[in-house]
Amino acid sequence: MERCAWAGSAPEYVVYHDEEWGTPLHGDDALFERLCLEAFQSGLSWITILRKRPAFRSAFAGFAIDAVAEFGPDDEARLMADAGIVRNRAKIAAAIRNARTAQQQPEGLSELLWSFAPTGPRTRPATVDDVPATSAESVAMARELKRRGFVFVGPTTAYALMQATGMVDDHVASCFRASP
Repeated sequence: MERCAWAGSAPEYVVYHDEEWGTPLHGDDALFERLCLEAFQSGLSWITILRKRPAFRSAFAGFAIDAVAEFGPDDEARLMADAGIVRNRAKIAAAIRNARTAQQQPEGLSELLWSFAPTGPRTRPATVDDVPATSAESVAMARELKRRGFVFVGPTTAYALMQATGMVDDHVASCFRASP
């Protein structure tokens, strides 16, 4: 089977690509996890985050928004001491703040994020070089999230979230996962 070029560089990538990346994902807690992990990935390789994801899930109460929103200084200290995750004080604080902000969204996080999914046909990338880092929709998503109080949500992070959760399908044309 032919896959997107990035998917063959590590066994974890094969599973992630084949079973998860680009598959539509809904649910406030599920999308909160992805939002957090994409923020933690900023400046790092995605494989680092993918390999640490089980530890992240344990450390962040399964990314349950209500649980993370209750985290306080003791939890921040615990997270900073956890070698299983990325120990970046600003990113940890952002995850907690974003949980509190997510709680305040009247439509819920899932509906809010999916409201930025492009509609209508898109040109499928022929190669990974044709895959954009941002889009008009990811710029709009990042702007609105920031306006609402979310942090660590720039256009590139927003676009990576859109790709990972199936809001956009950027599997290259020759990939077996590419939708017709």
